[in-house]
Amino acid sequence: MPDVGSVLATREDVKADTFEKRSGQITRLIPAGPERVIYDANTRSLQMKGLAAVAAVFLFSGVPFARAQTAPAPRPLQQMPFSPVLDINDMDRTVDPCTDFYKYSCGGWMKNNPIPADQANWSVYAKLTDENAQFLWGILEDAAKATNRTPIQQKIGDAFAACMDTSAIDKRGLDPLRPELAMIDALRDRAAVAASISTLSHDAVGSFFFNSGSTQDPANANDVITAVASGGLGLPDRDYYLKADPKSVETRAKYVAYVTKLFALAGETDAKAASDAADVMRIETALATASLTLVDKRDPYKQFHKMTVAELTKINPSVDWPAFFAKRGLAGIATVNVTEPEFQKALDAELKNEALEALKSYLRFHLLTGAAPALASSFETENFGFYRGYLRGAQQQPPRWKRCVRFVDSSLGEALGQEFVRRTFAADTKQKTLVMTQQIEAVMQDEIEHLDWMSPATKKEALRKLHAIRNKIGYPDTWRDYTKLTITPGDFFGDTERAQQFEDSRDWAKVGKPVDRNEWGMTPPTVNAYFNPQMNDINFPSGVLQPPLYDPKADDAPNYGDTGGTIGHELTHAFDDEGRQFNAEGDLKDWWTKEDAQGFEDRINCLRDQFATYVVVDDIHINSKLTSGEDVADLGGTLIAYIAWKHQVEGKNLKPIDGFTPDQRFFIGYAQWACENTREAAERLQAATDPHSPGFARVNGIVTNLPQFAPAFGCKVGQPMVKSKVCKVW
Repeated sequence: MPDVGSVLATREDVKADTFEKRSGQITRLIPAGPERVIYDANTRSLQMKGLAAVAAVFLFSGVPFARAQTAPAPRPLQQMPFSPVLDINDMDRTVDPCTDFYKYSCGGWMKNNPIPADQANWSVYAKLTDENAQFLWGILEDAAKATNRTPIQQKIGDAFAACMDTSAIDKRGLDPLRPELAMIDALRDRAAVAASISTLSHDAVGSFFFNSGSTQDPANANDVITAVASGGLGLPDRDYYLKADPKSVETRAKYVAYVTKLFALAGETDAKAASDAADVMRIETALATASLTLVDKRDPYKQFHKMTVAELTKINPSVDWPAFFAKRGLAGIATVNVTEPEFQKALDAELKNEALEALKSYLRFHLLTGAAPALASSFETENFGFYRGYLRGAQQQPPRWKRCVRFVDSSLGEALGQEFVRRTFAADTKQKTLVMTQQIEAVMQDEIEHLDWMSPATKKEALRKLHAIRNKIGYPDTWRDYTKLTITPGDFFGDTERAQQFEDSRDWAKVGKPVDRNEWGMTPPTVNAYFNPQMNDINFPSGVLQPPLYDPKADDAPNYGDTGGTIGHELTHAFDDEGRQFNAEGDLKDWWTKEDAQGFEDRINCLRDQFATYVVVDDIHINSKLTSGEDVADLGGTLIAYIAWKHQVEGKNLKPIDGFTPDQRFFIGYAQWACENTREAAERLQAATDPHSPGFARVNGIVTNLPQFAPAFGCKVGQPMVKSKVCKVW
């Protein structure tokens, strides 16, 4: 089952095929639904939650005008390719920077980087993710073929080789799943159905009715407790079940067709498959109706409901909770955080009132869809066709090597990460990033101290929180031990399930113990960064500290605009609409005066109003109540990165480079991290579920609020990139 602690909110939505692990436990957004449980740790790029040890993830984007990719066929890389942190070829200088700074900075990149057929979005982050994957491919091929291997090389090499052996996978067909399907078929009553949830959620990949696992105690972040959360959906969000517009109706019909097809592939007659699919849709709709919206989930208090097991039993007596927790080694557990009590009441009604066969059909489908990427190609193809083809617009499956690289990264991420770090991450890169981080923190301190809208009492607590933030750069201090995870050559499906079981056991074992503040929520090769409000730390994997996002040999201006902006973004998340509700220790505790809290809301409402005017696709606007945390982090982070850069170069006689002044290079460096192309289907999904705004808004919507921008490019009042009233929070 997914870990139900802080979900990592990234700086940018990496809309390539990527996995997200948080606290080591792998969870998935699609197809099990966005199990955004408890609190968003904030990231520049939201990497979508991945299947436990499964080789496909389903949240991508793309472009309206993308052409077929004509680049040479990819191959394993022995060294990482180089791209400059500011590339003038990525610009379109026919565009006036005062009219559309995003197209000015990224127009060339958009023209020269059509979306690959296996992607639904293609961005600077996604492209680097792809290059990292090619490099990891080389590591894994070597590990698979080597003879004198270390234990780490044996595990990652055998896991990769088993995933690549498609003939063996296809030959087994549905056989690997038959024991679990037989177990579901043998359930004779509702009590047996409810009891099976614990077994399935440990043994198999999937979300069965609800999610549960370990989480930091919202009231005391040093402790780890149990949480029970909503879950069990196959569409991206609860609103997909409830909206009545034609596109939503069409999507539900496509989903039911997908469910029907999986049942048919599992051997059901057409009539029974259609009937069972209708049962699944009805049950999921009831669960969706009782689930919180994504906007509601941005309020941590709405997901904080500590109860005794007896109190949980009172609202959902259909599940034998003492037995459920006892199976996880937690007999006699005292308290649990029930993130959505109304969901549990609705689940109780479903388990009591739905026909037994309908409940069993629901379990069969979630078992099938969770396992599909690890089964024969017929199942994997159907899974791709709906989740990545229809929902996101991808035109073809990623090549097998890429899916297998992701599988190993998702299941053995810190083992593979050791090999990646050893080959790519220099000690001086870590040190330079740390210095930049400390400079940006010093600027943040100065900004807080001089805020005219924040009282001395709140400032004191804000500074205490700032000084308590831990900076984690590159990779963990202590690598995860995978000794208990068995990887068997030639058994890909077994490897995926054993990886799921390893992570599930590791997750539940945390309960009742002090939190491990050295644990990472992303693997080292990940192209992303995040802030975790309960850990009160910012995390920068080595994968994101590579060109073109960071180049230690380049001039400071674009590096501070790009990576400096990322650092500032994550730091600002500590004080955004979610992060500000946690104190220096990571506890959910209100440390703001009422007047200061209102002053903060008034200022971020300025940004919400602005971003709500931006159109994503057709008549769909940005849901700025969902994206406000990321938008505020972009604005505050870019400002403090700019000030830190000015301190860094103070007294230096800086000259233009390639015809651009230092200030211009800072802003272009900032903009070029966000270059992207997105397919229409993925734009719709992003607008509905992604807490990050599209790239154009994250550039134009930010620079128009920075008074340093207009003088750098000679922009005048009345031009689109100059606002008469700017939004300012920090």
